[in-house]
Amino acid sequence: MRFALAAALAVLPVVAGAQTITGARYDAPTTRYGHGVLGPLSEWDALVLTLSDGASVRLSPPTGHVFEDEAPRLVDLDGDGSTEVIVVQSSFDLGAQLAVYGPGGQLAVTPHIGQKNRWLAVVGAADMDGDGAVEIAFVDRPHLAKVLSVWRWRNGGLEFVVAASGLTNHHFGGAQIEGGMRVCGPVVEAITADADWTRVMATRLLGDRLVARVVGPYVDAASLTAALACR
Repeated sequence: MRFALAAALAVLPVVAGAQTITGARYDAPTTRYGHGVLGPLSEWDALVLTLSDGASVRLSPPTGHVFEDEAPRLVDLDGDGSTEVIVVQSSFDLGAQLAVYGPGGQLAVTPHIGQKNRWLAVVGAADMDGDGAVEIAFVDRPHLAKVLSVWRWRNGGLEFVVAASGLTNHHFGGAQIEGGMRVCGPVVEAITADADWTRVMATRLLGDRLVARVVGPYVDAASLTAALACR
């Protein structure tokens, strides 16, 4: 698996004073890429950040890319009280990659999947193993490979942790990425479906392993939503 072969990557400087990010959205829908993985309006040419002083910053994806995602995700990855933004961006030639942005632009990325029209669907971000560092989980090619991949934010970059096959969280063309990260006290689990969409799965990071268990049957998206509740 290409993601498992690389640790993380370019870390770029941020110049934005002391301002922090309070909001984020995609803008400028485009059909330049034409994948349509999340429906007809799922590719974007701009990321708009709202800062703590009320100002807005408009960022473009790298040349030859679009943002391809349902929404940006705001997470304080390093615990400093300021949020970073997790996005998915796709190359016209090399497919999707996970990226982290700050007020001044891109901070770090995972490798591209390696082929056009190959995508990843974010599950969520949390300290999955209780070591104080935040992990980001996503499903690599949720319609094809169906691999849950976990990356750790450390020292301003992303490092690969572990991956497990047989899990997915998105139907091609659907506007919704299903499931998410369940945080119930000290227990953090990635909630997804199994590969054939018959069971709801909860997956924990234990040391260097991902351990999945069956939560119940999968009927529809509400099955995964219900599994996110702590009870």
